[in-house]
Formats: sequence, C-alpha cells, structure tokens
Amino acid sequence: MFSQQPPPTFPPVPQQQFPPVPQQQQQAFPSMPQQQQQAFPPVPQQHQAFPPMPQQQQTFPSVPQHQQQAFPPMPQQTPNFSPVQQPQQAFQPVPQQQQQAFPPMPQQQAVPQQQQTFPPIPQQEAFPQMPQQPPTFPPVSQQQQAFPPMPQQQQQQGFPPMPQQQQQAFPPMPQQHQQQGFPPMPQQPQAFPSMPQQPQAFSGSAFPPGQPPQPQRQRLDPDMMPSLVQVAEDDQSTRSGLFPTGFPQAESPPLVSTEIIAQDQGNANPKFMRSTLYAVPQSQDMVKATQLPLSLAICPFAKLHQSEYPPPVIDLGEIGPVRCQRCKAYMCPFMEFIDGGRKFRCPFCRASTPVEDGYFAHLDHTGRRTDIQHRPELYLGSYEFVATKQYCKNGTPPKQPAYIFMLDVSYNAVRTGLVELFCRNIKDMLRELPKENFRSGAFSMRIGLATYDQTVHFYNLSQPGRAEMLVVSDIAEVFVPFVDGFLVEFEQAENALTVCLREIVNNFAHTRITETALGPTIQAGLDALRSADRAGKLFIFHTSLPVLDGAPGQLKNREERKLLGTDKEKTMLTPSIDFYAKLGEECVKWGCAVDLFLFPNAFVDVANIAPAVTTTGGIIYKYQYFDAERDGERFLADLRHDISREVAFDVMMRLRTSTGIRPTGFFGSFYMQNTTDVEIAALDADKAVQIEIKYDDKLDEKEAAYFQLAVLFTSCGGQRRLRVHNLSLPISSDYAQLYRLIDEDCLATHLFKQAEQTLREKAPKEIRDELTLRCAQMLAAYREKCSEQAPLGQLILPECAKLLPLHVNCIERHDALNGGAELTVDDRAWMMSLVPSLTVLAAAHLLYPRIYPLTALGTPQQQQQQQLAADDGHNQQQTGQANGGGMPSGARTSTLYSLLEDELAAMGIADGGGTDAQQQLVVEVPAQVRASFEYFQPQEAYLIENGLVAFVFVGREVPSEWLSNVFGVNTVTHLDTETHELPKRPNAQSVALRRLWHWANLGRERRLKLFIVKEGDALEAWMKKFLVEDRYAQTSNSYVDFLCTVHREIRSILS
Repeated sequence: MFSQQPPPTFPPVPQQQFPPVPQQQQQAFPSMPQQQQQAFPPVPQQHQAFPPMPQQQQTFPSVPQHQQQAFPPMPQQTPNFSPVQQPQQAFQPVPQQQQQAFPPMPQQQAVPQQQQTFPPIPQQEAFPQMPQQPPTFPPVSQQQQAFPPMPQQQQQQGFPPMPQQQQQAFPPMPQQHQQQGFPPMPQQPQAFPSMPQQPQAFSGSAFPPGQPPQPQRQRLDPDMMPSLVQVAEDDQSTRSGLFPTGFPQAESPPLVSTEIIAQDQGNANPKFMRSTLYAVPQSQDMVKATQLPLSLAICPFAKLHQSEYPPPVIDLGEIGPVRCQRCKAYMCPFMEFIDGGRKFRCPFCRASTPVEDGYFAHLDHTGRRTDIQHRPELYLGSYEFVATKQYCKNGTPPKQPAYIFMLDVSYNAVRTGLVELFCRNIKDMLRELPKENFRSGAFSMRIGLATYDQTVHFYNLSQPGRAEMLVVSDIAEVFVPFVDGFLVEFEQAENALTVCLREIVNNFAHTRITETALGPTIQAGLDALRSADRAGKLFIFHTSLPVLDGAPGQLKNREERKLLGTDKEKTMLTPSIDFYAKLGEECVKWGCAVDLFLFPNAFVDVANIAPAVTTTGGIIYKYQYFDAERDGERFLADLRHDISREVAFDVMMRLRTSTGIRPTGFFGSFYMQNTTDVEIAALDADKAVQIEIKYDDKLDEKEAAYFQLAVLFTSCGGQRRLRVHNLSLPISSDYAQLYRLIDEDCLATHLFKQAEQTLREKAPKEIRDELTLRCAQMLAAYREKCSEQAPLGQLILPECAKLLPLHVNCIERHDALNGGAELTVDDRAWMMSLVPSLTVLAAAHLLYPRIYPLTALGTPQQQQQQQLAADDGHNQQQTGQANGGGMPSGARTSTLYSLLEDELAAMGIADGGGTDAQQQLVVEVPAQVRASFEYFQPQEAYLIENGLVAFVFVGREVPSEWLSNVFGVNTVTHLDTETHELPKRPNAQSVALRRLWHWANLGRERRLKLFIVKEGDALEAWMKKFLVEDRYAQTSNSYVDFLCTVHREIRSILS
C-alpha cells in the first residue's frame, strides 16, 4: 500500500535564526521589557502580526506557501511590548498620568502559530514524501513507544514549547536545531517530512467515501492525537502574563485557561468579551462555506485579576453619556473627531454628530483631543458612565436593592436539618453583603425574611430586640401585609433578626405539614419588592413538589425516566404549564431576580419550575437527598458566595455593531420583549450571554468590524450606571487567516449553548448528528480552501481548531444533551438549565474535566520545590499567579500558585499547615492528566472535577503510607467511601491535598460535591463517564472513534 523511500535530507537551520532567550525571561507575569518577550515570543519573519493597520490594506492569500509575502518582517531586536508610534491616529490611548498602566501598543499583534499538523504514519519503515503543505494527522499507530519525547534541553531556547504530540511524533533530526511547532524556514518544505519507523496513517482506501470503516488490526494511538492538556500547558507557558488587548484592532487572546493580566489599550478585556473569530469573514458566503459562526461570548461583570484595572466610573453631570445622534452608540476610542474637534464621526453608522460645548476640546497635531488623559472613554475599551434621570424608570433615581430570604419550613425541611442550619448561619453571611466604595463601607442593601409551607409568613424586623410574624393564608391571591419593617438595613435589624431566627427554629420544630406553595411564595416576594419600588433578589429554599390544592403553580408528578434519551424526551424536559414562565417575565419587569435552592428527596419537576428562575437571570442550586451534617458545608459555601458576590440589578443590555452585520441569535438566561434588548433582573460575574452575528451586506476589507455592548444597570448601592465594552476586529476574505484566528474555547461554548437551545425542538440523536456534520464541514472547508494538495486519506486539522473534534464529542456526550435513563428527569432538566448562562471558562471545565495526580503532593521533593517557589511568589503577591508558568511544556511537574493569606483563610485551609505563614501562601497544583483511563496508574490517586462534581479516585495499588497520611487507613479496602469531605490530618500530604481541593473550588459559582471512589467500587462506572476521551455507553463515542467518524464525513463531503 505504501512505497518505501529513504528519509529525505533536510538543510540544517542556522541556530542564530532562533536566538536563545535568557532563563529569567520565562516569568509568568513579566514586568521588564526583556521578560515581556517571553510571554509573547518574537515572531519569525514569515509570521508577522495580524491584522495589519487599516491604512496598510494588506491582503492575506489563502495559499500557505505565499504567507511569507503577506506579512512584512519585524526586526527581532524590537521588544514585543515597547510602545510603537502610530502615524496619524485619531485616538491614541496614551494618557500621561496612566501611561504606564495603559501603554498603547496598536501594532503588536500576537498571532497563533500558523498550523498544527500531524504526519501520516505508515506501517513500513518509511512513508512517501509529502507535497508542500501542512503535515497531517496520524490515524493509526503501531509502535506507541517508537518516538521518545523531545529532549528537555531542546526546549530551553526561549521560543514557544511545542505540544506534547509533536514531541512524541517528531524527534529532532541529528545536527538539526529547528524546534518542532515552528513554521519551516525559507527554502524548506512547509510539511513536516516523513520519518522512519512510524505507524500507519489512513490510506486512501481505508475509508471509501460513503462506506463504513474496514476492521483495523491496529488501534489508533491516543498519544498521537491533539491533547487538550498539552495544548493548555503550552499556551500557559508561552502566553501567560501581561496581555495587551490591542489597538486599533483586538489581539487574539490566549486560551481561557491561561492566566493573564489584561492591559486595556482600547479593546475590552477578553474576560468581558470574546469572539469566536478574531478575523471577521468578509461575507455571509464565507460563513456558510466554513460553517464557522461569528459569535461573541459576553460576561459584562466578569471578575478581574487583582492587578487588572476595573472599568472606571465617569460622571459627566447633566451632559450625561455622549452618544451618536443617529445610532445612539456611546463615545468610545474608535470615534473620530473632525472639524477641529467640533464633530465626531461614528464608526458604527458613519454619521457625524456635533460636540456639545460642555464636552468640547481642541485637537492636537495628531488629531487627538488635548484632554484625552482626562477622558477614559477615549482610550479604554471598558468603562462606566453615571446615568442621568433619562435612563431611570419614570425619571426617578432608583433605591437601594433588597435581598429577601424565603425559607421552606415544612416537615421535609425541618427533618433534614435545613431550617436549623439556615437560621444558625444566615446572620453571619449577611455581614458579607456587597458594598459600594462610594458608600464608605455602609450596608446599603436592604434585607427581608419570610417563611412558608401551606401559608406564607412575613416578619417585621423594624423593632429592636423583637420580631413580629404576620401570616397570609389566602394563597390564591397572596399579598404583603406590610411594607415598612419588612425590608430593613441589616445593621439596624441585627438584634431583631437574632430573635426572629431563634423563634423560627422553635415554632416549626414539630411541624407535620408536608405540602408547600411555591408559586404564591415567589409572587409574595415580587409584590414586596414592587410595593417598596426596589429591585432585588429572592432567595428561595424549597424541598418538595408544589402540589398544594388551589395554589397557583400547582404541579403533578409526571416523571417518566424511560423517555429520556428518546425522541419523546422533550415532553418531560419542557414545561407542561406556562405559570412559572409568565411569573419569571413579571419578575424581570420589576427587576426581581430569583435564585432557587432545591433540597429534594423525590421528583420536584425542575423543568416546570426552572423558567421562573432562568428568565430572571437566576440560578438553581440542587442538593439531592440533603443531609445537614453531610451536605451542610457545601450548601453554606454556595449561599455565602451567592450573597457576597457583586451583582447588577434591573439590567438592560444591547449590542451595537458596525454597518453590514447585526446580532440575531441570543443564548443565555434572560428575557427579551423585542429583537434587540436583553433584559435581566440580576446579573453577576458568573453569568454570560452568547450573541451570534449575521450579515446584511458584504463588508469592506479596508475597514474594521466594530462591536459595542452597552449595559444599563442599578448598582448594589442604588446608583444607575451604564457599563460599555468595545471591540474592533479586522475583516478578511482570506480563509487561511480566518482559521488562524479562531478562538476555540469561545467556539465550543457557542456550539454547546446552541445545541442545548435546539434540544427543546429536536431529538437528541438528530442534534448529535448535526453537530458531527457541522464539525466535519468546518474541517472540510479548511481542507478545501487551505490544504488542497493534501491526499484525501489524510486528516488535516488547523492549528487553532485542532481540538474541535474533541470539544464537539464532549458536547455530544454531555448529560445536558445525552443523558439517558440513568439520570433522573430532574437531574437532566437541572443540567440543561445551567448551560445557557455558562461563562467560557465554566463551559471549558464542564466539557473537559480537570484531572490531577495526588500521591506526590506534599512529599519532601515537592516541598523543596514548593519552598523555592514560595520565596519568589511571596514577593510578587499576585493572586493566582503561576510561578512555574515559564517552565517548558515538556517538564511534567507541578505548578505552584501564590495566593493571598486572607484567601486561604476564607477557604479554611490553614489548619494543619504548620506555623510558617509564608508557606501557607503556596498551593501545589500537579500537571494535569488526560481524561482517559488509559493514562491512569493503579499505584496513583487522582482528583477529577468538572465544576459540578469531583472524585478522589484511589487506585488499588496506592502506597499504604499515602493512605495512612491522607485518610488514616492502611489499605484501599478500608477506605470510607460514604464521606463527602477530606479528613483533616496534621501532615504535609494531607495539607497539600486539602489546599489543592480548596484551590479547585476557588472562584467557582458552586462548591464541588466530592465523592471518594476506590478502584473496583460501584461508583467507578459513574466516575468513568467523566473520562471524556473514552467510550461510555452506546451513544458516547471515544475521542478516537469520533475522529474516525469525522474523517469519514470529511471525505464524504470532499468527494
């Protein structure tokens, strides 16, 4: 099948082409110019920054061999982050007093490597020379150990380390210094040459078009597949640290898992706004041909690194926010001032607007305003305006928002310990209510308390030292019996609240009422906020199916688990009544959000209840078979996070785009009365919205595509404000450039949310087939447009989308889309309710779990390395900063993270850690393991987590010393698998593991539910479902099988 050819000869690459970089440049968060070169390594001459400036009007040909002509050389001695003078720019973000904080770098564009590819691997000693094109993907492996990893000394030269699969597949040729993962030097073929003794690749006859695959004698080698773990490590080692957002066009950001400190240069921080494509297709025809969606992942209130600047608040007084008179876009760095500063031209609609006298300033010789250093809206991508009365409802400034806690006091809630647990801890949590800086630390938010079973009970907390309970028994038309005294300031009502909580425990300790009225309770909370004319949030704590006769929103038990996974499952996963959906819409109208904490022991019909929560922007927490002793800590952690996080209330959001494109598809937890405005009762840092962009006309490559998100909201202190995020992207007609600037994390999130939304209309199998076909179409278009010369039997993956098949397979097998009868109906509906509001980072963790080996944690060798990193990290004082971020990717060692002492104290991990305060600042994070059981060792233990649940999986041959230190047992058989927490033992290994556990929970919207699983245990089968590279059940393909399926689809499309 394959002819034998001698290995080709390669001219040696001069070593000076890649000058060594000093070791000290490999810092994760550089502060000196030389250090900055490591975070964003120098670009070879054939890989110059993209996109070019609009004035340059350069083209990007699709033929790979000619890409060197598209990008002019950059002098290698130029530091990557030195300010570059931009000629004749109307708006250069260089304010004098903040020049160090926001240095302008409009021409520095970090471009991913051109293409990551993989050679076909024949069974013979060699395989034929490839044409000049990207190397290809190896489908079959015969000798898994044929190629040793790249020697470590080859990786210490300062340029980006190569992915793991390259290291294994392409060992360096003798006397050759070129590093794998870099494009070929001039006069060299762009394809990686064939190497001897390699396994076999897909041949042209392996999978005939339209035919099933023939039985293979050899299985595919997973080590030769693109590895998400290795890609993330490489991106962290090469792109972590300082990330300039770019100007006038945005930089393509690192992976969402990479630790960065974004420097706002006129485009928004990617934590606020990411695009699936950082080169906008010129026309809808390109989008249709590639099937690549143009979509934005928007998290307007994302939590920032402590070294990142929050959007400044701008108060223009009576003038208010300056806007375009035609399209109403807000002032931004892309506005061009003309006529001596008396007018400005809008980049969104090209209209000119006169400048008001109170906002006028002269222009300097470069065309910039002379007061630019005092106008953050002219040089930053994100900022806030203080809104005037015109932006307030009824022209009246809003009042401070309120939190109302509504506790189920029925028999189930009392029996499980929920009532006592809540009453014992809620008062301390209320001390952590969000505050406004301009409020001088005062508790500006109001609180209210109610309980319910068959009736609703309101509590008057206005009288010091005593509380008054009023009962509303007419649940058909529920109302609030009083307003004054129900919503109070915490500091003033603390004594009354203490008495009230004690009385609640005593009064309902012996209740026998089992039925509850959920619908009337939500209505009562809404009525309380409406009567007080305040926005706010309801915290509902509920335990059972609302079956009370005569109560609005009464439900019946309709659970049929056998329908899950079938074409009829949507009857179980969609609401059977519209009461809760309409209730949610009414809540949004009055700025009332709903967060629901469920504690069910049986079916509660999440599918029916969920719209009352998700429509308002709320979230559902679910604690199945809740027990206060076992699950109390997790519940309290979730509640504390929900109470203390920053929240924006009564939100209205609109995305404006430049001419020729417009937003059409919206995915998230919100309500829309029209086709443009997104309304959310409450929005926090853990929620995101995905917006898809469609075309009205063909775009001009000489221009840029502009996006502006305006978010009108009420702050926690009761101030009406406008937050604005801006993004500018280049327009390209070059398919190669389009694929080179894909943000794969954002693309996977878009596909995930789109599939979940479609699930209510189509059968699960139909959705999975459509996802597979679309994935194949994306890759087939790349093959057709960018790699035409490659043989049909080879699978070629673009560099920035080489993990697309893995992501799509993870989406298809996720419980939200593929859960069958092994799940309960409530679990499936709950999982579906979480997907729309996921951030890009949360979606990435949910689709591909993180797995860490554990037995080496806390060992003397690791402690020595930990202490060295602690000495360095303590001086940096940067939360979450990876001290080992500059390590070469081939070094599979732990990463040490420096955390602030108060964060560790908040996580509760100081116990047993010794007396060295500096040592407590370090959390050791092992190198991740791929999500396949093939990479598990019987003598190892692993932490597996996906953002919702976590497992500590203990192999049958784990050393007894580790078991004794961590769990207090000598053998695996004696391990207690009923516990859901890690024992606190005073030794280094126990402390290191608990630090890793709390680090994994840091910054999450919910605390992970932990399971201890030993090898061979009954829970092992469920745990293996999270090993997403392996096959699980009939409808969940392995990574290898899915690649074969996609390859067949690609061949079918091309033929």
